[in-house]
Amino acid sequence: MAVKIKKGDTVKVIAGKDKDKQGKVLVVDPKKNRVVVEGINMVSKHTKPNAANQQGGIIEKEAPIDISNVMYLHNGKATRIGYKFENGKKVRVAKSTGEVLDK
Repeated sequence: MAVKIKKGDTVKVIAGKDKDKQGKVLVVDPKKNRVVVEGINMVSKHTKPNAANQQGGIIEKEAPIDISNVMYLHNGKATRIGYKFENGKKVRVAKSTGEVLDK
């Protein structure tokens, strides 16, 4: 099945501990059907000191969540996404309004 969420999209979490929060998609993993959303599903990671991080310690970072737990935000409302062909090109369309999402 095609992944309808892309990197850079603004999404709303519809299930889980971060329900009703919004954020920007940072990473999409279509093989595992997971996305990483900015500021969502924060986990604590213990790191050893290294060249990049001299101090080491505990850092907070985003963990992936299932793509089925997020919905695309269009004009401030969560909507489903469909596809249609325009000028011989496949484009994403918001199901709620019918507007083309890809420019």
